[in-house]
Amino acid sequence: MLPNIAVIRIQSVNWWCPPIPVPLFLIWIFAILLSPLILIGLMILWALCLVAGLRLWRSLGVLWQILCALPGTDVRVTAEGKHITVRIL
Repeated sequence: MLPNIAVIRIQSVNWWCPPIPVPLFLIWIFAILLSPLILIGLMILWALCLVAGLRLWRSLGVLWQILCALPGTDVRVTAEGKHITVRIL
């Protein structure tokens, strides 16, 4: 299952922001609009797989599995008193 929503939360010592939901399914609209560039990227990936001796379909399968494993990812970054949390649901 592909991730649907990412929730971004930014906190500081003296400032707080409510959680910001980002709908990830809207990325597919950009993917359709950028499909010519994606096709060129796939051809470059195919050439790299030929040079490295890898199978293209297996490489694409691994990339798809990584994409499908994103739900449940929780990233936390702390720097200079600021906390940023990104949860992918």
